[in-house]
Amino acid sequence: MRRIGSVTSLETFGRTRLSRHFFMRDFLYSEIAAIHLRPNLPDDPELAIATGTRLCTDLLDPLVETFGPLHVRSALRGADLNAFGNAKGLNCARNAASAANHIWDRRDGRGRMGACACIVIPWFADRYEQGRDWRHLAWWLHDHLPYSAIQFFPRLAAFNLTWREDREGRIASFIPPRGLLLRPGAEPPLDRTARQTLYADFPAFRGIRYPE
Repeated sequence: MRRIGSVTSLETFGRTRLSRHFFMRDFLYSEIAAIHLRPNLPDDPELAIATGTRLCTDLLDPLVETFGPLHVRSALRGADLNAFGNAKGLNCARNAASAANHIWDRRDGRGRMGACACIVIPWFADRYEQGRDWRHLAWWLHDHLPYSAIQFFPRLAAFNLTWREDREGRIASFIPPRGLLLRPGAEPPLDRTARQTLYADFPAFRGIRYPE
């Protein structure tokens, strides 16, 4: 697909099916773009489709099939929009840090492709609002999905979920206890049996199990 430059090409891009449950249009909305009247478009649509497909197939589809509907809070950002958001202090990291993350169509400094979406799982958000510990979900994600990085936020236990070519296994949070729950390549502080007791009441996992 060539660079997006018309309504027709944007329609085609948005209607691209990424997985069983998601189309590209599900990931294009941006409050920054809406308020500041700036387009949110990738420079390399084909790479955005490739990375988005892996994000959806490997990470998001199993979540939908296990927990039900997801709410996408933010996802793909074009490089121009991300740079604008960073310059204006609108919670966008620098483009170099956002490549293979929220900027789906740029490889990172190590040449890896990747994609990130900030999502809420309503099933868990209801329980979190009643006092459930965010770490129960974090360990479930660790034990079931081939993620690269996870970052939790206080409101509704939303979290950035990143797929990247090399699985790093980093989990961090702005919810107390703040900081790193798991460093890349480190072993969890709890063994698998102990982790499983924390999410024993979760729905049965419905997806592909990946090796640890």
